[in-house]
Amino acid sequence: MSKVKYYYDSETLSYRKIEKKKGRKLKIFVLSLLGMFLSGFLLLLIYINLPSVQTPKEMSLQRELNNMQLQFELLNKKMNQAQAVLAEVEDRDNNLYRVYFESNPIPEEQRKAGFGGINRYKDLEGFDNSKLIINTTRNLDILTKQIVVQSKSLDEIAKLAEEKEKLLAAIPAIQPVKNEDLTRIASGYGYRTDPFTKARKFHYGMDFTAPRGTPIYATGDGVVARADNTATGYGNHIVIDHGYGYESLYGHLYKYNVRAGQKVQRGDIIGFVGSTGRSEAPHCHYEVFKDGERINPINFYYGSLTAEEFAEILKKAQEENQSLD
Repeated sequence: MSKVKYYYDSETLSYRKIEKKKGRKLKIFVLSLLGMFLSGFLLLLIYINLPSVQTPKEMSLQRELNNMQLQFELLNKKMNQAQAVLAEVEDRDNNLYRVYFESNPIPEEQRKAGFGGINRYKDLEGFDNSKLIINTTRNLDILTKQIVVQSKSLDEIAKLAEEKEKLLAAIPAIQPVKNEDLTRIASGYGYRTDPFTKARKFHYGMDFTAPRGTPIYATGDGVVARADNTATGYGNHIVIDHGYGYESLYGHLYKYNVRAGQKVQRGDIIGFVGSTGRSEAPHCHYEVFKDGERINPINFYYGSLTAEEFAEILKKAQEENQSLD
């Protein structure tokens, strides 16, 4: 039961009963309902737009995130450029350096091995920029592996170059007697007439005639294996071990300028022309060995002759005449 309400009337100096107006409750109800609707609508708008409303801290974090994403994209671009440069180095390595040094190229599978099988980037999944981060990490891993492989390859190339340099210095590549000191090329490699028996016999070296005492030069770097006169027929002679299977012999010397065990370099004077042993006149009998087999010395004069000089000496060496030993 509702209470009766009164108000004080100052004119009559008495309390008068408040009469309720018809439709007031309905008006209040409608206004309340409208207020609730407007409040709900405003709350809905705020809720919908709440994600776009950021606090200063959120805005700062978002800027950092955008900057990090930009840095990752720039890093990817730099790695792509580095991979392009590395690919050119790998191509030169396989098709130039290794071809020159007669070494097998590194297979592509070996350069990029170790990136298949298990998912090594599982911990990086589930983030907003996971794809970008995983791609960057994978590219960095591949680039690091390729650099390691290429670095080891270049170390190997450096060793091959050093060995190649030693090999080129060791190969007997010049005449044992200078052209200006020569009287003539008396005999070459092949069948010749023996000066003592007059029989046709294979001559395993080349004879360089020159006056007694003419300097004889080491034709390549090496170690003097022997300097004596104990081998039959050669008289005073020197054998140099050049390594890599090469040896050279210098026979009928007048005297020595080196001793056994001594290291020599191409162009060093090792002795002097003479006519000791089984010899008919002063000359240097010269032989070249490869893996214990005698080979034609004329194929090794590229270090001291022009093309014209080589053609002339080749012509003279091929003449079947009488040897001097």
